[in-house]
Amino acid sequence: MCALVEKQTGIAANDVVVASTGVIGQPLSLEPIASGMAALVEGLCADGSQIAAEGIMTTDTVLKEIAVEFEIGGKTCRMGGIAKGSGMIHPNMATMLVFLTTDAAIAPEMLKKALSSDIADTFNMVSVDGDTSTNDMVSILANGMADNPVITEDNEDFAIFMKALNTVTVYLCRMIAGDGEGATKLLECKVSGAQNIAVAKTVAKSVICSSLLKAAMFGADANWGRVLCAIGYSGADVDVNKVDVSFRSAKGTLDVCKNGAGIPFSEEFAKEVLLEKEIEILIALNNGEADACAWGCDLTYDYVKINGDYRT
Repeated sequence: MCALVEKQTGIAANDVVVASTGVIGQPLSLEPIASGMAALVEGLCADGSQIAAEGIMTTDTVLKEIAVEFEIGGKTCRMGGIAKGSGMIHPNMATMLVFLTTDAAIAPEMLKKALSSDIADTFNMVSVDGDTSTNDMVSILANGMADNPVITEDNEDFAIFMKALNTVTVYLCRMIAGDGEGATKLLECKVSGAQNIAVAKTVAKSVICSSLLKAAMFGADANWGRVLCAIGYSGADVDVNKVDVSFRSAKGTLDVCKNGAGIPFSEEFAKEVLLEKEIEILIALNNGEADACAWGCDLTYDYVKINGDYRT
């Protein structure tokens, strides 16, 4: 595949980034790629991002694309990203492809540092179904065309770059989670008051991955016990007697658990809150100052339908 790109563009084969998803164990046929390569190269253009984003969609139902502008050293810089991913999405390994580009001038080692730092709090905190994959990647390319002072150290310019990067990645994370196979709701688990970041992340991941909780959210059931259950089996060092749990959406905030015990709430209001398309699961551990966020979706009948006949 790299050789085909080199032949059509003159770009050295070892400078070509390859990404792929598909049925595990089924060899990828190069014939359709080879026959279409010339047309793809001919179609390259400055505003081709949307076409590329559409081209990598598989079971995705929505296009995942974003671009932002930011200023460094008096120069306007841009950063954009496209992504695909809907099923087999789970922290650290997933059938997820993300391509980020920027015209900011930044040293390679700082670019790598920025991406590595960011994905630990973004893409590695996304889970649709708890299934990992043999294929996933997040890549970032910078060409320096913005002509800003080159970012070579961890300074104010680097912080600005990191903020722009995080804006792009969080947006794509939410798009991927909300477009999970068969999903009807975007779930966002926010953990606060943890003794350290590791505990906060562990709790957030465990809750967002809980099949029982995901099913409850599909049914608009404020079953807070499933939140505590996921916290309990996460292995994180948590004092359950300090834990508070709430659900929040555009309809308001529903408090369901205080100091590890259930509190009275209106089932009617609970339905209103949980029937919304975006739901926040708020967990206060009340044992420190660290926080973390994870993204996921509800578990629906359609997820089973999609994956029950995936190859047919």
